Formats: sequence, C-alpha cells, structure tokens
Amino acid sequence: MHRSAPDATHGDRDPGTDPRRFAGVILVDPRGWILLQERDEFPRIDPEKWGLAGGHVDPGEDFEPAAHRELEEETGVRLASGGLQLFREFVVDHREAYGSWDVMQVFVAATDLTDADIDCREGRQIVFVDPALARGLDLSAAAAEIVPAFLDSDLYASMAP
Repeated sequence: MHRSAPDATHGDRDPGTDPRRFAGVILVDPRGWILLQERDEFPRIDPEKWGLAGGHVDPGEDFEPAAHRELEEETGVRLASGGLQLFREFVVDHREAYGSWDVMQVFVAATDLTDADIDCREGRQIVFVDPALARGLDLSAAAAEIVPAFLDSDLYASMAP
C-alpha cells in the first residue's frame, strides 16, 4: 500500500482498520490525454473540483469490479474484464467530507475512445484533458496527489506517445 509519510499539513494518514474504500479510473487516449471529471456542486466530497471517474466500493465488492462499475455508471464506458490495470493504492484525504483518511485504488487503461464516446452521467463534464493542463486544474484532494503521481510514472510514459 502506498502511504505518504506524516507531515505538518496532513498529519498521520492512518485510514484505521475499516476505512471507506474507493476505486478510481484514469483512461489515457492516443494523444496521452487523461480522462477527468469536472464535479458539480452536489457531491459530498470535493464539489466543483476536477477528479477521477470512480467512487465508493460497495460492501463485499472488490476494488477492480468497483472501478469497472463506477466507470460504466459515470461514463457509459464498459471495458472488458481485465481491461484495467492497477496503478497504485493511495490513502486519500476525505477529512472535510467524512473526517477520515480513506483507501483508494486507482486503475488505468489506454484507450482509443474520444470525448464523443463518453456519456457524462455525473458531474458537469467528463473529458480527456491535456496532461499539461491537468496539473493546473482545481483538482480534488485525492486527484491533486494521484494525477501528478500518475503523469510522472513509468506506467503513464508507456501509454503516452
């Protein structure tokens, strides 16, 4: 599990023994752009910020099936089983919404999909974003850590042109 070291701003990132679990998905198009969601004012976690497609892992559900389910629920995109690759597990800051640090596994896949193939079923928009612009967006607390980590990874470099 990836856990950042405690620091003065974030304190100890201990999710406890029974943390809330989340699954997130990043798709990478042929240009190397990444799929991000602009959240609207309604979510409990980070309203009006940019984040990943994804959400809660249901009780008894594993992370990967949850990632597939959430991607389809939010975008209409159904990937074949095994079509997602685990990038990393993060301990994410949901203290503002829930008062806790929670666990999120992030899955990724290269895709030939375009914005026209994405059905925005949640939030303001779900679009592929130029990685140079993605770093400057008003990102959710989790995405502010996850997006740069992914864009700086060897896995992203293997998917981008």
